Order: sequence, then structure tokens, then C-alpha cells
Amino acid sequence: MITSVRASVVPLVRNFRGFASSRLLNWKLRRIQEQCRNFTMISRDGFIDNLRLIDSVKTIPGCVVECGVWRGGMSAGMAMFLGPGRKYYLFDSFEGLPPAKPIDGEAANHWQQNREAPGYFDNCSAPEKFATSAMTMAGVASFRIVKGWFDRTLPIERMREPIAVLRLDGDWYESTTTCLEHLFGQVSVGGVVIFDDYYTWDGCSRAVHDFLSRHSRPERVRTFGYFAYLLKLPESSGAVDAE
Repeated sequence: MITSVRASVVPLVRNFRGFASSRLLNWKLRRIQEQCRNFTMISRDGFIDNLRLIDSVKTIPGCVVECGVWRGGMSAGMAMFLGPGRKYYLFDSFEGLPPAKPIDGEAANHWQQNREAPGYFDNCSAPEKFATSAMTMAGVASFRIVKGWFDRTLPIERMREPIAVLRLDGDWYESTTTCLEHLFGQVSVGGVVIFDDYYTWDGCSRAVHDFLSRHSRPERVRTFGYFAYLLKLPESSGAVDAE
């Protein structure tokens, strides 16, 4: 009888622990988003999706790199979630986006010309001081903000450690391509590369697929909530990464 009761109770206890753990995680993610909301233009749900995605690779060694940070809110959120045990790199021109080109698509060029649009945000420009404030608020001492255009900063700025999380929010084809060419090789096997604009601008999605094809990479582009991402596979891997 005791064995029978125990057998029926154990699954209930496990389910409750799983439910409680999920509730606690949801609360933590919402709290981080609320703290960072003045430093990001990402929607509440999108912000939380980003954090959920990096939760899946929190055991992967390496630093966190974001290219295209605006006011630094997403980097700050990742730092709050992953903790101070990593180094964080924030790359941005802090002068807005470079001019869109035909390869970026008609919608991208139209958006950049419509300066009165609600989502224009002064061509996505913001003073560097906001990013500094966001990272200071996150409570991490080990972060580096690199100001300048990607094609000038990435060739000379080298991280000493591998990259666990690479988040690309450069919008256009050339910016995304530059980031992938200079940083993808340093991403840890099992690390995640997040593409903020894959479903927004043609140039971003084209850059991702051109890069993978040009380098004969086996990674698959996947979707998580609002964003596209891929998980880095070994150099010699010819296998499809399983769901």
C-alpha cells in the first residue's frame, strides 16, 4: 500500500517542482525585461524570447557578443540572466545605421527614407552613454563597448575567449556579412548565433544564407519566437543538427 501511494505521489511532486521552476523562470525573465525596457526597442515578448533562447546554451563556455546594441538593453538583459562570470562585448557605431542598399530590399530602403515613422528611432542611433548605463545597471564589471562601424572595428578587435552567444542586430546585408565573416569562426561548438532581423529585412536573411553557402556550413536556420538562430556545429560535421 505504501509503495503504491508513493508511486502515485512522486510524479505529482516532480510535476509541481517543474511547474514551480517554470513559474520562477518566467518571473525572472519578466523582471529583467522590466528593468531593461528603457534601453531597448525590442518588444516585451521578443526580449523574453531572446533570454529563453540563451538559457538553452548557458552551459556553453565563452563570452557574449552583440553587434548592433542601440542603448544596450539586450546586452544588459543577457548579462543579468547569464551573470557576471562572462565577458560581454557590445559593438555599435552609435551613429545609426549605414545607408541601405538595393540588396537589403525595397522595404528597407523605404523605411530608412521615412524619418517620421514611429519605429525610426533616429535611424537607430543612440549615444554610447546609454549602453554604458545599461551594462552598469546589469551589475557586470567585465564588459567592453566598441564604438565604430563593423568593417573597421571587427578586423582589429579580437576576443581572447570563444563566443558562447553571438547576437547580430545589424539589419543590412553588408553589416550581417561582416559580423559573420569576422566572428562566426570564434563561436563555440554548441554556441548560438541569433539573427534579430532575419524576418524583417531581406538583406539580413540573404547575408545569412550566402555566408552558410559560401563556407559550406551544415548549420540549419531555426526559429524561436520572434527570431531566427542557429547552433554552431563542429567544423568537420556533415550531419544535420537534430531538433
